[in-house]
Amino acid sequence: MLEHLRALAVFARVAELGSFRAAARALALSPSVVSHHVSELERRLALPLIHRSTRRLALTPDGERLLIAAREMVDAATRGIDAVSGRSATPTGALRLTVPAFLAETALTRDLAAFATAHPGVTLTVSFTDQPRDLLRDGLDLALRIGKREDSSHKTRSLGEMRRALVGAPRYLAGRTVRAPHDLAACDHIVLSTRPAELVLTSAGARPVTIPLTPRVSVDSAAAMRELALASTGLATVPEVLVRAELARGRLVEVLPDWRPAAMPVYAIWPGNAQRAALTLRLMEFMAPRVVALFADTAPEPRPRRR
Repeated sequence: MLEHLRALAVFARVAELGSFRAAARALALSPSVVSHHVSELERRLALPLIHRSTRRLALTPDGERLLIAAREMVDAATRGIDAVSGRSATPTGALRLTVPAFLAETALTRDLAAFATAHPGVTLTVSFTDQPRDLLRDGLDLALRIGKREDSSHKTRSLGEMRRALVGAPRYLAGRTVRAPHDLAACDHIVLSTRPAELVLTSAGARPVTIPLTPRVSVDSAAAMRELALASTGLATVPEVLVRAELARGRLVEVLPDWRPAAMPVYAIWPGNAQRAALTLRLMEFMAPRVVALFADTAPEPRPRRR
């Protein structure tokens, strides 16, 4: 019976994600072990449960019926374990989260370290990436997102806004006249390849102005944009938190400070049927005020010294 329960849990994950490999990643097992559990379950029942193809798996009618019971079993077990471990004074378990790559250079890493220190029984796996991750497919418990809130069945929580700054190196700006938004058309621009090549600027008492940009350099990293701006390659619109130290030291200057790039919403997102709901919420409640403070703070953000 115990082996049946394990196999049922693996089968439910395979059915949910539609792939042996995706289920293997989510369960931290090898694809061969996942396949073995499902095959053994089919052998014991003497029934095919999954139609296997090179594209995507499909459940047989018997598989569909069994999935209902398997989900009920997994949900009941998860709720029971979560209620005990996730809410206890010393929670245990594993959490997987994803956050934008540039936040690896901010105080967020110290906040994650503080959570790990305060909860030694919890294992954290953090993906610092700007590539969109599918929470269910990749087995993620929580994501920190910046930008337009996606329309999904997942739960979300607003964490304020991320201010951005249009910056350039003093050496690049020397001899250039930039007094109004239309002067930006004559400048070189470093842009984020995942966003439209345009700049929307706002100013008190004025209508927003949209400036089409002709990129000099396109990159997929906000940190790379900062470094290219420091090298006098051109102007860059970057998260303010990423350039506070450079602005304070004068290594970068804010261009057209009376015109600011539009701020972007910051929010947390997690599956509505999270397997480790209490543990996920514990992490979110710990991180939420720190993320808000991170983006609201105006003090220079310390960075490791370059060697």
